[in-house]
Amino acid sequence: MIHYVCKYTPVELFKGFGEECAVLEEMPENFEMSDQIAHANLCGFGKSVIQAVLEGKADELVMVNCCDSMRRVYDIVKSTGKCKFLYMLDLPHEDNECEKVKFARAIRRLKDAYATYSGKDFNKETFFHSFRKYEVQKKPYIGVMGVRVSGLMEQMIEENIRMDVENFTCTCGRKLAVVPEEIQNLDEDALFLAYADALLGQMPCFRMNNSTKRRALYLDPNLKGIIYHTIKFCDYYGFEYASIKKEIKVPLLKIETDFTSQSAGQLLTRIQAFSETVEGSEDGNPGKEISEEAREKMKTGVYYTAGIDSGSTSTDVVILDQDGKIKSTMIIPTGGGAMMSAEKSLDLAVEKAGIQKEEIVRIVTTGYGRAYIDSGDDSVTEITCHAKGAHYLNPNVRTVIDIGGQDIKAISIDENGAVKNFLMNDKCAAGTGRFLEMMARTLGLSLEEMSTKGLEWKENVVISSMCTVFAESEVVSLVAQNKEVADIIHGLNVSVASKVGALAARLGKDNPGEYMMTGGVAKNQGIIQALEEKLGAKLYICDEAQLCGALGAALFAYEECKNEATAV
Repeated sequence: MIHYVCKYTPVELFKGFGEECAVLEEMPENFEMSDQIAHANLCGFGKSVIQAVLEGKADELVMVNCCDSMRRVYDIVKSTGKCKFLYMLDLPHEDNECEKVKFARAIRRLKDAYATYSGKDFNKETFFHSFRKYEVQKKPYIGVMGVRVSGLMEQMIEENIRMDVENFTCTCGRKLAVVPEEIQNLDEDALFLAYADALLGQMPCFRMNNSTKRRALYLDPNLKGIIYHTIKFCDYYGFEYASIKKEIKVPLLKIETDFTSQSAGQLLTRIQAFSETVEGSEDGNPGKEISEEAREKMKTGVYYTAGIDSGSTSTDVVILDQDGKIKSTMIIPTGGGAMMSAEKSLDLAVEKAGIQKEEIVRIVTTGYGRAYIDSGDDSVTEITCHAKGAHYLNPNVRTVIDIGGQDIKAISIDENGAVKNFLMNDKCAAGTGRFLEMMARTLGLSLEEMSTKGLEWKENVVISSMCTVFAESEVVSLVAQNKEVADIIHGLNVSVASKVGALAARLGKDNPGEYMMTGGVAKNQGIIQALEEKLGAKLYICDEAQLCGALGAALFAYEECKNEATAV
């Protein structure tokens, strides 16, 4: 098996030798082996290639000199001696006649090198029959663009996007215009020149000097949304994202990974939330429809709906009556399992409401644990639910800031409470509720004490690092310097506000209106004050701030029932 890393690789050439080819795109769990021999700031994909070679998953590998990182990867892989066949293909940056001639020669050199290595003969007939005809996509679809995605990530996207998905990343989207009939009667010089022309004539990747044809990708009228993937320390596609986000008119989701599988949970939330914002997406799960039993209960005129928000630190429940008014709420700490905590919180909310559990006709779940709650009739991402809940509580809100236990979200919403755009922090816990819990523990304070004590600050103490570990070290050092606790807390508040404010400001500038803060951290007065100063605007805070996600979920359940009753 010959592995390759670029769509410009002459895959058909190797099929002419009777060989199978596969994209090397596996997301490792970590870079334990590659980190021992590669630079720490090498891009994640480069490390994944090295890791795969060291693990013995690729012993025949063709690379291209598409960037400096790949050149370094080639050098490192070569030094390991783990590959039986390793080749660096010289790839042009231009698609012109001169470069086509050079590339044709480079392909022929690769052909000769593989023939010498394998001892096999090149079969033209097999080569000709390896070309494929591609159908033009005419149905509505979501385009995956940017730098290469792994099979794991592509599968996650396809399973959670409610319409067709097309992969146009730098490894996939491999579509050659050439057909066998046009080249099979050519001599070898002309043959490989035509082949080079076909390879370079593909939709250009962004590392090509002239990438204007890529505009056709994101201006296609059938394109209903773009998921744009970048990898940390990859310059090419970071630049492209910055350039296209101002031009496109369809929903755009940027996801950045280090090309490991560790961030899958957070990626899932982003992808599902993005799917909920795409026009024309459909939910084809018939199991999520209102049951006949629920319909019968609704006919009585007295019924309830519930929303359960299963978060990392708390599990929240909101119960609404048949008029869409809040009947009962409950917040409990999330225990050892999402299911157990959800059932307990729901039981307590039912008891508080003074109703029977059987009177609840529909339950919608949200939060990170939503998929593991069996009692739910449907699930909606916390991003969409927070937007829904915020709009219910204050219709003038246009930007929602949600600081949860393990993440930060900035959500832009329209006049109807629908999500327009959203941003999330990466998998680092900096600035989240967990971050504040650790800092409070380090200072020997409760979260309630920390919330107000920072308001008494006098000296502006700067916390330079947002990393939880390094920030804790800074706090310990400041305590040793006899800095006042109030000043240290204020420094932490400002550092959190800077991180959160940067996310919110990126959305709020393009979507004027009120800011609202949700989540448990909305109780922290010091954070609120620091964030208001950073944004230059007041934050709307309500008593139900921590319940906003559960409220949104309950509203989705209520509206589904209301629509059903109206239809009948």
